[in-house]
Amino acid sequence: MNKEYNAYNGILLFDKPAGITSHDVVLLQIRRIINQRRVGHTGTLDKRATGLIVICLGKATKMSRFITDLEKVYEAEIYLGRKSKTYDSEGVFVDQPPIKIPDLTEREFKDILSEFTGIIKQKVPVYSAVRVGGQHLYKYARKGIDVEPPEREVEIKQIEFLDYKKPFLTIKVSCSKGTYVRAIANDLGNRLGCGGYLSHLRRLSVGNLTLEEALTFDHIRTYHQNNVLIKKLIPYHKVLNFGALKVTESFEKYVLSGKEVKRKYIIEWEGNFKPGDKIFLKNSQGEVLAVGQAEVSSEEIDNNDSKLFSYLRVLN
Repeated sequence: MNKEYNAYNGILLFDKPAGITSHDVVLLQIRRIINQRRVGHTGTLDKRATGLIVICLGKATKMSRFITDLEKVYEAEIYLGRKSKTYDSEGVFVDQPPIKIPDLTEREFKDILSEFTGIIKQKVPVYSAVRVGGQHLYKYARKGIDVEPPEREVEIKQIEFLDYKKPFLTIKVSCSKGTYVRAIANDLGNRLGCGGYLSHLRRLSVGNLTLEEALTFDHIRTYHQNNVLIKKLIPYHKVLNFGALKVTESFEKYVLSGKEVKRKYIIEWEGNFKPGDKIFLKNSQGEVLAVGQAEVSSEEIDNNDSKLFSYLRVLN
């Protein structure tokens, strides 16, 4: 690495093309383009999927765990009338004759889709990278070894009907982290009795970050070469809607050692928060120094001499 090593600190939005893994995006492409080691992402997309990946650069890599928790929105195309062992186009049973798809109206589709919303238990697909007994599930599956996949509690906040051109059903899914949209496709096919698999997936947003703002490899390369990529980075406070405590300039040097934050060190505070909420610790210029948990509500700070903040992650 040359003098540009770890020059960027911030959030970058990337539009992943089909055919490469999220790991390849970070390790083999973006790191190489910007010549920087500290690069990470916040939630994988399957190799065949496209769309938004949130990239963290430099100090921002320490923010990835908080961004991962944000709601995701996808546009999904489901092929009805066939089954797949992987729940996507890779594992389609090609020798299986097509299964008759029931004739349904848009209203009937919407009613059935609503059955899949809410907080649900979702079984992890057997062809996934989730580990059971120290081994990836997909490795068991490829060897023909039966392993009971774990269940996860996820929240499907909304499934919106977009289009149906037989056999393709297009939907929009808003969901929590850890949701497998291809599992929804498989479960929907089973519910209809005709089978179904995910034929295309595109991530549209993560929290308030949208695909419209995302860059391609060519964009990143050009902006980096022209020394303007830094202008495309998104500050933390626009990604995470946290309240904040601003500390005095003299206290700033003690953040790395995790010194207890009390009222006498606070210049001002931003937003409304209650005990247990995640909040930022900022310096007097508004730069984020750490992420932590509020120990008191924003309404109780002024005349409070107790501990105000518990550190979760210091940005250094």
